[in-house]
Amino acid sequence: MTTFKRVFLIVMDSVGIGEAKDAESFNDQGADTLGHIAEAMDGGLSLPTLSKLGLSNIRQIKGVDKADRPMAHYTKMQEASNGKDTMTGHWELMGLHIQTPFRTFTQFPDELIEQLEKKTGRKIIGNKPASGTEIIKELGKEHIETGALIVYTSADSVLQIAAHEEVVPIEEQYRICEIARELTLDERYMIGRVIARPFIGEPGAFERTSNRHDYALKPFGRTVMNELKDSGFDVVALGKISDIYDGEGVTESIRTVDNQDGMVKLMESIDMAIHGLSFLNLVDFDAKYGHRRDPKGYGEALEAFDGQLAGVLDKLKQEDLLIITADHGNDPVHHGTDHTREYVPLLVYHKGIDKGKELSVRNTFADVGATVADNFGVKLPEFGASFLTEIK
Repeated sequence: MTTFKRVFLIVMDSVGIGEAKDAESFNDQGADTLGHIAEAMDGGLSLPTLSKLGLSNIRQIKGVDKADRPMAHYTKMQEASNGKDTMTGHWELMGLHIQTPFRTFTQFPDELIEQLEKKTGRKIIGNKPASGTEIIKELGKEHIETGALIVYTSADSVLQIAAHEEVVPIEEQYRICEIARELTLDERYMIGRVIARPFIGEPGAFERTSNRHDYALKPFGRTVMNELKDSGFDVVALGKISDIYDGEGVTESIRTVDNQDGMVKLMESIDMAIHGLSFLNLVDFDAKYGHRRDPKGYGEALEAFDGQLAGVLDKLKQEDLLIITADHGNDPVHHGTDHTREYVPLLVYHKGIDKGKELSVRNTFADVGATVADNFGVKLPEFGASFLTEIK
């Protein structure tokens, strides 16, 4: 018998809450995504909904009042896996422990590029770390003139392929990414994701489209999502969640255009006849603001999310549980353009809470997956400890 009929899990992609205890091992001393964003905003962050839930009860954030009677239980979580990327964080949330980190490259090996050119019949240009918007601005004209594929990476474990939809039709772009995914399964590369990055427009006015598609490795083991699906529960994947888990354990996948659309889709899922998990990733925080080192834009996006979150709380039913967390940090004022090894916030809300309490600091993100599994009475993951009895 389940405690909650439905669990709604929101991952605020990259919203860290201060350097993790092992940050030095990742060269991330001083990283503080939320703290530095708040400092960059005039008067701090305005997050009334997250304030009421207890965000500043975890740790004081400038502009965000500490709640006298938090609406949610609250704490922070330390990542146990060896990494600070999207896939590692998400896979750990669903009960896995990643000991061997995915590989990152500043330039992909010549043999990989040569194989990709041979198998796709198109030349490769770029092959360097770059912002997606900047590299299409730099190489888009050459791409249009030659049909060469723009390949680039970031500090994350990704191989990204950008192409104009009128030069390389979207279905061909996806086929090319499937070829790249097959090539990068080689253990010499160990790349977490291949990403199609389609764009449209003219030189000087290029614009990326919503036809992005991620081709991820399959999780290295069974996740809580697999257990839920195999036991007959719903697992609704919103945004890029299905891509991150390569469709494993997903019963329905719903695409989103941006953060705002993601929250709209989440609210629509509340109206659906779900018995199980609705799982949302809000990628804009990371992709549009963290990697682009834009603290003010990041702050404004957080404030917009906070406004929509109020509507989510209003729609939730007595039988619902809401969990809000993150998968890593991406401090927009930290050095480089990399993710940062940070604690992530954990807010756990349901309508039966009279006064939220502080939970113990979690030593692994897998505690979230263990709690979801415990709630639905499915096999608990090997890693993680359920906090279900603490939040009833």
